[in-house]
Amino acid sequence: MLQHEETAADAALVTRLDSTMPPKKAARFPRAARLLRHADFERVYKQGRRHFSASMTVFYWPRPDANRDELAGKPPVGTPGLRGLRIGFTVGRALGGAVQRNRMKRRLREAVRMSFPASGVAADVVINPKKSLLTADFADVQNEVKRAFDVIEQKLSGKARPGAAASREN
Repeated sequence: MLQHEETAADAALVTRLDSTMPPKKAARFPRAARLLRHADFERVYKQGRRHFSASMTVFYWPRPDANRDELAGKPPVGTPGLRGLRIGFTVGRALGGAVQRNRMKRRLREAVRMSFPASGVAADVVINPKKSLLTADFADVQNEVKRAFDVIEQKLSGKARPGAAASREN
C-alpha cells in the first residue's frame, strides 16, 4: 500500500513538471506564406493558370512586381519579405458538410507544409480539392501537391521539363 502512494506522488510530480515545460511550437505557415485577401483569391482565379490532378485543381498566378524586384536584387515594394509562394485553400459547400470540408483543408494544409518548396518563383496559389481527396491516401495527396509545386515552378521560371525535350525529339 505504501508503494502505491509513492507511485501516485511520483505521477503528480511528473504531471507538474510536464505542465511547467513550455509547449512545443506547432509547425505553421508564416502569415506571409498565406493567401488571405478575397481580392488575391479573385485575381488568381480570373488571371491565373490551372493545373489539374486526380484529387485537386491548383490555380496559380505569378506576382509580376515581386518577380521583377527579385531579379533586380531588391525586396518587393510595399511587401517586406514577400517571396516565394503564397498558398490559399478553397473548399466549396458542394463537397460536403463542414466536417468534411475542414478535414480536406487540414489534409491539404499538412501536405503543403510537408512539401513546401524552399525557394522558387513568387506566385499566388489557390488549391481547390475534389471530393476524392477525402478517400485518397495521404502519401498520394502529398505527391500531388509536390508535383503541382514542381509544375508551377517550371512553368513560371521558363524551364522546360527534362523529359519533355527528349519526347519531342523521338
